[in-house]
Amino acid sequence: MTVHHLNEVLLVCSLVLLVAVAAVRISSRSGLPSLLVYLGIGILMGQDGIGNIHFNNAEMTQVIGYAALVVILAEGGLSTKWKEIKPALPAASALALGGVAVSVGVTATAAHYLVGLEWRQALIIGAVVSSTDAAAVFSVLRKIPLPARVTGTLEAESGFNDAPVVILVVAFSTAGPVEHWYALLGEIALELAIGAAIGLAVGWLGAWSLRHVALPASGLYPIAVMAIAVMAYAAGSLAHGSGFLGVYLASMALGNAKLPHWPATRGFAEGVGWIAQIGMFVLLGLLVSPHELGDDVWPALVIGLVLTMVARPLSVVLCLTPFRVPWQEQTLMSWAGLRGAVPIILATIPMVNGVDGSRRIFNIVFVLVIVYTLVQGPTLPWLARKLRLGEDSEAADLGIESAPLERLRGHLLSVDIPEESKMHGVEVNELRLPAGAAVTLVVREGKSFVPLPTTVLRRGDELLVVATDPVRDAAEKRLRAVGHGGKLAGWLGANGTDGTRGAGGAGRAGGAGGVR
Repeated sequence: MTVHHLNEVLLVCSLVLLVAVAAVRISSRSGLPSLLVYLGIGILMGQDGIGNIHFNNAEMTQVIGYAALVVILAEGGLSTKWKEIKPALPAASALALGGVAVSVGVTATAAHYLVGLEWRQALIIGAVVSSTDAAAVFSVLRKIPLPARVTGTLEAESGFNDAPVVILVVAFSTAGPVEHWYALLGEIALELAIGAAIGLAVGWLGAWSLRHVALPASGLYPIAVMAIAVMAYAAGSLAHGSGFLGVYLASMALGNAKLPHWPATRGFAEGVGWIAQIGMFVLLGLLVSPHELGDDVWPALVIGLVLTMVARPLSVVLCLTPFRVPWQEQTLMSWAGLRGAVPIILATIPMVNGVDGSRRIFNIVFVLVIVYTLVQGPTLPWLARKLRLGEDSEAADLGIESAPLERLRGHLLSVDIPEESKMHGVEVNELRLPAGAAVTLVVREGKSFVPLPTTVLRRGDELLVVATDPVRDAAEKRLRAVGHGGKLAGWLGANGTDGTRGAGGAGRAGGAGGVR
């Protein structure tokens, strides 16, 4: 490649990114997941589109898709709040494992008897489409606050079910039949256990290191966090475990560890995640040949109908009824089983392995994802409202950024007091911060001053609070409590332990200060 070719590639890539970014606005208004727009961009650039780019390298698509999935899972794990998914963890685990088994069995049976596929092809399709996509689900539900159990279950399920699905697809795509089903189950359990152990260990050690080592520049923290997450995937895969489960758990451990400069890290991970999604979907759009899809539309509609109306609801009912999940929530989670990037990428595995009919499998999965995303995506918000699961608003979570002062063994906290915060009108001494923490500076209307104990805090103020390392968490907890309950927080029961009702929120009772 010459410099001239590089300039052309950079121009095309920048234009594609700008179009994709603009398309997010369109998808947010229409209620459609942005993945459809990105796939459309790839198709337009492909051999049947205006770009006339001929691309048929399934192996390269699989490699790049795996790399993109690692980044997407890392970003998803970093944004997953432990307090939200903890109550739903047993139900989500049952749905991610038992639900996958039910979906594979029902969908493969339909593909064999209704469509006429061979059993091996039917099992591959059943495994490929049994994985849900959190990005697709929450891109259409982001404007509707749902009960924590619903969001926690869907989020945890989508993070957990990628791992067993990948194992199944690889097993079904390798040469020779699967002779002993119990051996396959044992292999899945072992790989999940190895991946989980490595992911949690890498995540915990990485979080501990970042909290105790002050890096010379804040921009290094996001890079370090993403490197640790990718390390968890690589280490898990090299140890013959589930790297996808490893990266998700490691990222979740990092995301709940109150790391320094967290807003910058979160923004960096989100940006990298968007780039991964855009690049992956555009590449998948290039790989597909629209003129070959005509014969596979009907099989895709039949398999998708069975998956959406039979397999998914059956798996939800069987896995969630023992946990006494209300029928309204089961109904929404049955319809919220959107398929996105993962099934299309997994459909490249049989192509790379040379499975008979693998191109047809890819085409069926591609059409299925497109059609049923178009059907389910726009109707999810409507269904949530009909089931009365999206009416009550919830407070936003607290945004926290802590700059470590390594030599002083302390932390510098920045607290923003938004409108309608109950910290408004509270005197500095009424904050009752723990010994070892103090308000050192107040910025008000662009001017800064050192406050007195009797200084009254106002909405719009920004406070700089210095806290020693042992009392850093206690100081933040107290700030959250005062932000929610005012000067009488200790007696009103607001103790700052619930982040959704803490200092960064703006709930029905009024928001509080944002601590960074």
